[in-house]
Amino acid sequence: MKSTKLFGAALLMSTMLAVGSAQSKTLVYCSEGSPEGFDPAPYTAGTTFNASSKPLYNSLVQMDRGTTNVVPGLAESWEVSADGMEITFNLRKGVKFHTTSSFTPTRDFNADDVIFSFARQWKKDHPWNQYTAGIAWEYFDGMDMTALLKDIVKVDDNTVKFVLNRPEAPFIANMTMDFASILSAEYAAKLEADGKKDMINQQPVGTGPFMFVDYQKDAVIRYKAHPDYWDGKQPIDDLVFAITTDASVRTQKLKAGECHVAPYPSPADIASLQADPNLQVMEQEGLNVGYLAYNATQAPFDNPKVRKALNMAINKQAILDAVFQGAGAAAKNPIPPTMWSYNNDVQDDPYDPDASKKMLADAGVSGLKMKVWAMPVQRPYNPDARKMAELIQADFSKVGVEVEIVSYEWGEYLERSKAKDRDGAVLLGWTGDNGDPDNFLAVLLGCSAVGGSNRAQWCYQPFEDLIQKAKVLPNNDAREPVYREAQAVFKEQAPWATIAHSVVFMPMSKKVMNYKMDPLGSHRFDGVDISE
Repeated sequence: MKSTKLFGAALLMSTMLAVGSAQSKTLVYCSEGSPEGFDPAPYTAGTTFNASSKPLYNSLVQMDRGTTNVVPGLAESWEVSADGMEITFNLRKGVKFHTTSSFTPTRDFNADDVIFSFARQWKKDHPWNQYTAGIAWEYFDGMDMTALLKDIVKVDDNTVKFVLNRPEAPFIANMTMDFASILSAEYAAKLEADGKKDMINQQPVGTGPFMFVDYQKDAVIRYKAHPDYWDGKQPIDDLVFAITTDASVRTQKLKAGECHVAPYPSPADIASLQADPNLQVMEQEGLNVGYLAYNATQAPFDNPKVRKALNMAINKQAILDAVFQGAGAAAKNPIPPTMWSYNNDVQDDPYDPDASKKMLADAGVSGLKMKVWAMPVQRPYNPDARKMAELIQADFSKVGVEVEIVSYEWGEYLERSKAKDRDGAVLLGWTGDNGDPDNFLAVLLGCSAVGGSNRAQWCYQPFEDLIQKAKVLPNNDAREPVYREAQAVFKEQAPWATIAHSVVFMPMSKKVMNYKMDPLGSHRFDGVDISE
């Protein structure tokens, strides 16, 4: 039965490709996982953003494709006041929202859409703040946007002013991020009137280069090019995400021509992909870090000496050899070495099981049993979390720590791992959103991110004071020494075991043209073409 299903799926995909090439340009992307939803603001996972914010939406400002350069998006221009407390965005005119089977817009994009998109995350009494019970705005809250914003003013239909309570050096860069995607206030009002608020997360409407067609859960997502896109209709007519969670199956599909782009290959498959005459394999150093986050609120992990001892039990080189197969480097800081302000003077925890065992004993820890959480999907910063967890399990056993490996479906994994009372340590990682150190240090380790993207649940005031100080300094030269000091404090306190920074490989058919690898780890198909 299983082989029959696989054959049927392959035949369906082959037929779809054949029909697509005869009638229109179709690109099939073998996505590594299913999105949590299609409203990007409540989420932080790249898998979700690739399926939602990247094809479907725009933000006021965005990253130029393949770079970390901020360029105009739905705002044509912007001005920052001399004191840094007011940022005024001049909105692009004539921008059309998507027309779908469930919604036909009656007006163009305007300031009301901007205010709606942020106010729903900001104001607890906003009718859309809890449109689904228990929804959390993880980025917005983790970046302390609630305290930062004083007001959002509609100057007129085409002008919006953000008024801040303090200067915020990375504010413009932060506005390129996925949580800042602009949704249609008119569509939201229709859904509210119809009693169907949940549909904003299931049948999305944006201004982006592609329009949502349909989604078969855990199987396929279909998009069509937005015919009235403000930056011009895309060369691709139909975009298909074929959800394929197994890296080896993605490789098979790519080689068989059943998909055109397949991310996150197994390191063991890279050589054969590079040797295939029908394929091209792009690569670049990733702006990422993979880590093991302890729960710093739970004993004995509330003791930094215990965390340091466990870090010294981990053989990173063995992990690099077995999991990354040479396509990575050991991580010592929570930011990658390609990012400005990286502190190379920090000394990494040595691999020293004997010293680890003694430190645990000195801290009064014996017979420790703990859980290590292993991600169910491949990510740029961790191509095989299960194997990594097994290696850590073996390492910890050598110092008398018994590890149980646990995992969950990806969306559940992300949700459960946020819990403040989560047990054990969780394998996760991060690829930068905007090229600013604040996007790692504050979003992943700041006090306001506890219970969200701060999976270590670590709120340490000396560190917090440094990252808050860096936010308000006027330029990168002034901010750099503060971030360097923050990295030293992080290493001393060890809320994570920093594992690795990876090289990212991107295999695709030679038919794919003008694809650009994103230094921030996203997969964008605006501007991409495919030869007949």
